[in-house]
Amino acid sequence: MKFFLCVIGMVMIVEGLPYFAFPEKMREMVAMVTQLPENALRRFGAILMFLGLGIVYLGKNIL
Repeated sequence: MKFFLCVIGMVMIVEGLPYFAFPEKMREMVAMVTQLPENALRRFGAILMFLGLGIVYLGKNIL
């Protein structure tokens, strides 16, 4: 559970960093994302999940 909480904390840091560093650009990016069709968002989400899975695999098995 400690490791899981550390991972969640790190994800929150990485997710929050662009909003802290570039708030005006993030506002523009969020507005742009709301205009994308659902299938593009699903495809992007699937790609991110598979990339994340690959990174976890590398971290657990190779490094």
